[in-house]
Amino acid sequence: MPKSAKHKLKLFYILFLLQEESDEEHPVSMRQILSCLERNGIEAERKSVYSDLEALRTLGFDVEYQSAGHGGYYLGTREFELAELKLLVDAVCASKFITEKQSNALIRKLEKFVSRYEAERLQRQVRVTDRIKSANLSSLYLVDDIHLAIHRNQAISFAYYEWNLNKELVPRHDGKRYLVSPWLLLWENENYYLLSFDHEAQIIKYFRVDKMKEICVEEERRQGWEIVKNIEPATLSKKTFGMFAGEKKRLTLLFENELIGVAIDRFGQDVPLMRQEDDHFRIIVEVNISGQFYGWLAGIGKGVQIVEPQEERHRYKQYLQDIANVI
Repeated sequence: MPKSAKHKLKLFYILFLLQEESDEEHPVSMRQILSCLERNGIEAERKSVYSDLEALRTLGFDVEYQSAGHGGYYLGTREFELAELKLLVDAVCASKFITEKQSNALIRKLEKFVSRYEAERLQRQVRVTDRIKSANLSSLYLVDDIHLAIHRNQAISFAYYEWNLNKELVPRHDGKRYLVSPWLLLWENENYYLLSFDHEAQIIKYFRVDKMKEICVEEERRQGWEIVKNIEPATLSKKTFGMFAGEKKRLTLLFENELIGVAIDRFGQDVPLMRQEDDHFRIIVEVNISGQFYGWLAGIGKGVQIVEPQEERHRYKQYLQDIANVI
């Protein structure tokens, strides 16, 4: 390669060196910059490097000079702060939606946003192998297909899988394909769920994305907007337990005062609250009634009661009695 062509890459080599090797605790010296350029077949003088560093600043890169020690240059700010990347790494590690292999690949990509020294600090907090992770390698790409269908206002079809006693994912209903209109992707309990309108049943249904396979984007247009438009995503997880849809009901719940944090964590700070005597309070909430909701109540124990409506109070009592009968 002619010398002039090599010099066209000079600015990039300096930038790559700063991105990969420098941070506030590890500035790169002028000697290191010149050595890097020499390794890549570029002869340069200090004066020209000074001009290149100034050019990077003009382009918006925060090139700082550290005078302590032997002195050197580093990128003062980057696309992500280390604390932000730690948060993203934690989210990737905790996600059951993606596989261990995909988690590690994503983390390696995130490491490229910091110096190799800070990347080592990210690695120290990574513990992917002992997390419960999805076995479905195609989950990430399924999300792309769903987003494409939503963007095009088209329905999708797919096979839905479930676990059997041999710990194998097998097609539900002998491989019957579901035809639904995808409307929202929701993140709940570290999993992706699809909120959709089932064309056959003509109702809203939720599906775990990592259990969906063989998705096809259909030519048929989406249905169910008249129902879906009334759903508020911000409050949906407060009403739906375990992403199991059920009949929506307005309930009055009676809690012991010490459980105020549990109620707010579940239903939010805006939930209507009425003090009841000295040691209890009531809240009025809308929830989708399901076994998962009853299970949540049972997990709290005697500290919570369903007050109204009476028929729902009786149903919850029967739910508990049915459990007691098998013990």
